[in-house]
Amino acid sequence: MAIQLAASSMRFSTMSASEIQLEYIDPMDWRQFLIAVKKLADSFNYGTDRSPFLGSGVEYVQSRPYEYGDPVRSMDWRVTARTGKYFVKQFETPKQMPVYLVIDTSASMVISSQPRSKFFLALQIASGLGFACLDRVSPVGLVTTDQPGLNIEPSLSRDQILQWLHRLRRFRIDHGTHLAEKINQLSGRLPQRSLIIVLSDLHEPAALTALKQSAQRHECVAIQFQDVVEPQLPATGILRAREAETGRSVVVPSRTTLSDSQQIADQLKRSKIDHILIRNDQPFAHRLRWFFKARGVLGKGAR
Repeated sequence: MAIQLAASSMRFSTMSASEIQLEYIDPMDWRQFLIAVKKLADSFNYGTDRSPFLGSGVEYVQSRPYEYGDPVRSMDWRVTARTGKYFVKQFETPKQMPVYLVIDTSASMVISSQPRSKFFLALQIASGLGFACLDRVSPVGLVTTDQPGLNIEPSLSRDQILQWLHRLRRFRIDHGTHLAEKINQLSGRLPQRSLIIVLSDLHEPAALTALKQSAQRHECVAIQFQDVVEPQLPATGILRAREAETGRSVVVPSRTTLSDSQQIADQLKRSKIDHILIRNDQPFAHRLRWFFKARGVLGKGAR
């Protein structure tokens, strides 16, 4: 349950969901944001080749007779000298699975007790992942959870990432979550095995079921975002609140548990879905780098 508290001391926003705009969720300007995103992308790729077409990423398979139009640089001079006929080398080029970034654009993602909202962090991390995947020659697509939402097919275009990044920075969020529905739709229509990275606070219980089902056909990763006060409300008596995505008014007693991240982590672990929890009051770049490196998440894009 994502709530907006009436108590001003909690630093929760008291604006209606339809009033939440870019200025509230993004304290940095466009140039600063891009610099942070590119640094994050470099962090993900630290210690690895930027392209699978370099070094040992391209393996020699065999030589074949020369055909008109073959480039001279592909000539196999050793075989040519031995046989007296022209031969060219053939290489096995690594193919990349498409990567789909599923960004939760529901109202709960922008309700924050910190300067950086969960949606801002999700957008920054998704952008960094997008550029990191392009460095590994993995096409990147995007799905948002609003209706009808953004549905961008995977491509190797950096301009496409910049376009949806710029659009989402100015996105108005005033609706409920359709995360489970979007995951099911995406998983069902993909013709080949893909890497699906979900960036969400996972407040919708049905989303876990959708993730588990998708993991049977695709590689799935869940990056969960949490506000610092979400695990449990402080002991401040009885609080009047409003549910962010439905507008329903509720009375919440102190020490109410808003989300059980450990239970979510256990369910995803049993389904062999890589999962990491990011809080909006803590640094995250180094944790994400080691998460992707230790689990080889981005490497799953190669097959």
